[in-house]
Amino acid sequence: MRLVVDEPAFGTAPHPPFRRLSPHANAQVLNRVHAASEASVLLDDVIRQQYWQGVTLVSSFGADSAVLLHMIAQIDRATPVLFLETGMLFPETLAYQHELALRLGLTDVRLIRPDPDDLANEDPDGRLHAENTDGCCFIRKTLPLRRALEPFGAWITGRKRAQAATRAGLELFEEDRENGLLKVNPLAYWDSAMVRAYMSEHALPTHPLVARGYPSIGCMPCTTPVRPGEDPRAGRWRDSGKVECGIHFDGKKWVHKPVALGVVGSFP
Repeated sequence: MRLVVDEPAFGTAPHPPFRRLSPHANAQVLNRVHAASEASVLLDDVIRQQYWQGVTLVSSFGADSAVLLHMIAQIDRATPVLFLETGMLFPETLAYQHELALRLGLTDVRLIRPDPDDLANEDPDGRLHAENTDGCCFIRKTLPLRRALEPFGAWITGRKRAQAATRAGLELFEEDRENGLLKVNPLAYWDSAMVRAYMSEHALPTHPLVARGYPSIGCMPCTTPVRPGEDPRAGRWRDSGKVECGIHFDGKKWVHKPVALGVVGSFP
């Protein structure tokens, strides 16, 4: 499998690592250091201090994404942003990504796409999502992101404890064992009211699907509106028992079913 990206892959980081600790050790130390830090302060430390060989934000440009993107733009607009363009996103998401990147002046947004060979071999008719949601996510999200993260030492996510029961124990910093990186969750303790307040204070545009009942937005075939009282992510892979796309690992186990695809063996 090869990385499919609209721009050249990110090369060697411009600064050497500030600390040569393992991702696990870094997570333990930084969870203590930033236990009471504001999200913007935490991000500033992560991006400016260069603890690792490069830091990137992985953004879905979804319902809450504008918050972290805005914070990062205030620190360094050249921070790499990885956007998984699966080929099955809502047109509204693609338009929102373009609008938000321009508005915030982000200069290094990278559209990460699935390998065309993987799609031709495993999903030639674009219907894999209806037969094997884990397999579809694997070739359209997990594999492309795994390769795109290779040049980096840490990645930032927008995950929050309030999003779902499976994220209730989320920490600000954690080890990404699958990729050997540090994972940073600056908004881990935020709730929807805090997100709305931040977006209102900074006059940030909302994703157009939010007003139509989509508090969590993924690929079009596998995302439905959420009913009152449901978890924000209840509309993702509804009634399938699936709760995550597969790019997140909780440190002990995958939070999706095993995937058996021929493409697995072709990944280096």
